[in-house]
Amino acid sequence: MLVTRTDLPLRLLRRGKVRDVYDAGPDAVLVVATDRVSAFDVVMNEAVPRKGEVLTQLTAWWLRQLEPKLPHHMITADSQEIIERVPQVAGFSEELKGRSMLCRRATVFPVECVIRGYLAGSAWKEYSASGTLAGEPLVPGLRESERLPIALFSPATKAEEGHDENITVSRLAEMVGATAAAELERLTRIVYDFGREIASSRGIIIADTKLEFGTVESSVRNESEDRGWIILVDEVLTPDSSRFWPADQFEPGRSQPSFDKQPLRDYLDRERRAGRWDGNNPPPPLPNDVVTATSERYLEIFRRLTLAPLDSGAAT
Repeated sequence: MLVTRTDLPLRLLRRGKVRDVYDAGPDAVLVVATDRVSAFDVVMNEAVPRKGEVLTQLTAWWLRQLEPKLPHHMITADSQEIIERVPQVAGFSEELKGRSMLCRRATVFPVECVIRGYLAGSAWKEYSASGTLAGEPLVPGLRESERLPIALFSPATKAEEGHDENITVSRLAEMVGATAAAELERLTRIVYDFGREIASSRGIIIADTKLEFGTVESSVRNESEDRGWIILVDEVLTPDSSRFWPADQFEPGRSQPSFDKQPLRDYLDRERRAGRWDGNNPPPPLPNDVVTATSERYLEIFRRLTLAPLDSGAAT
C-alpha cells in the first residue's frame, strides 16, 4: 500500500518531509513514516513504494540490537500492538502496517548529532575549500571519501528550511550545556561504532550518520536510564540518515555509489544540468524507472543489513 499522507483520528503534532507525528497520550507519540521522498530539500510529487516501511522497520531492528547499550524511545513497531494501545486507530491497520512506531514522548535536542567516519558530503565540500570542518582545521592532504583516522563528532543545527549548519562541539556545549554535550557525543559514538561493526560484516561501509536524542520526564524513564537522562529518538542508521557504501566498490578520491536515493539525486542532477529544473519547488516529474530503482535501493539495504527481506518479520 502506497502511503503519501495520513489523516488519523488523533491530534496531528507535525507533518514533516517524510513522517506524520500524532499525539498518542500524555507520554507517547505515534510516528508514521510515509512513502514521501525529498531530495535537495524539495519533496517530490511522486512517492517511493515501501520506503516508509524500510525506514521504520530498519530503525526498529537497530533499536532492538542497541537495547543493551543505550535507552531509546521505541515502545513498539508492531501495528497490531499499536492498535491495542491506541484503539482510536483501529480502522487504519493497513495504512499503519509496517510503517508506524509508538514512541515515548521526549523533548528533542535542537541539534543533529552527526558522526563522520569518512570525508564526504558537506564535510568534503568545506574541507576541499578551506581545509576545515565547522571552521576547525583538519589534517591536510585528505581525499574525498577517505577514511578519517578517528571518527569525527560533527553536530549540526536543525534548519526549518534549507540545509543544516555544521557547528563545533564547543558551540554545542554553549547550546545544551557541557554535560549534555559530552553525553550526546558519547551516545553517538556508541551507536556509530556498533552500527559500523555490524555493517562491515555485511560488506557495507557506514560513511557517516546523523542521530537525534531527547530527554524524558523521570516518571516515564526505564530502570536502565537511572544513570542517564538522554534517550535515542527518531530514525536510526537508515538510508535517509546515513551514507551506506558497498565496501567492494570503495575507492577514495571520488564520490561513492550508495544504498539510498542516489538514482533520484542522479536524475535531478541531470535535470538541473540540462536547465530543466532550477532546484526549487515545483520538482520535475519522476520517471517510473527512477522511482522503481530508488525503491529497490531501500529494499536492498534492508536485506543486506538484517539478512532478511522486508516481509520476513526480521524487525518484529
